[in-house]
Formats: sequence, C-alpha cells, structure tokens
Amino acid sequence: MSDSMPEPAPAPAPAPDPADPAPLGVSRVPTGDTGVDALLERLADVDHLAADGHLEVYEDVHRGLRDALTALDTRPGPQPVPHNHRS
Repeated sequence: MSDSMPEPAPAPAPAPDPADPAPLGVSRVPTGDTGVDALLERLADVDHLAADGHLEVYEDVHRGLRDALTALDTRPGPQPVPHNHRS
C-alpha cells in the first residue's frame, strides 16, 4: 500500500457572469475591399465590450461604410469613347 494521498480533483471552472461581455457569434465574410474588410473586422470589438460600448463601435463602422460608399460616387468612371461621325 502506498502512503501517498490521492490527487485532489481539479476545481470546476467558475460559471460565467451574465453581466460579462460574450461573443455575439456573428460571422464576417471578407468582401475583397481592404477598407471595408477592416471596418467589418472592427465589429469583432463588440465581442469584448459591455453592451453600453457597442454603440460607439457600430457608429464608427457605419460612418466608415458610408464614407466608402460616398467615395464610390466621387471616383471618375470610364471616360466615354469619342465617336467619329464620319461615314
């Protein structure tokens, strides 16, 4: 017989506090536009914030996406090809 004492059972993990931030589990799919993708990845910040911190992130991302759309309107489009009216 061994004189050693049995190993104590590991302590159970503490239960999560319902007030702690929890990941929302929303997937983000890359768009191929690096600026837009960076804004979408910023949404992951809310996974680590309490609910009262979400608004700032959402407003920041919304502003960035709105600016990206506005920039599309200001880019010069393809230039029209001059038409030769001679037959």
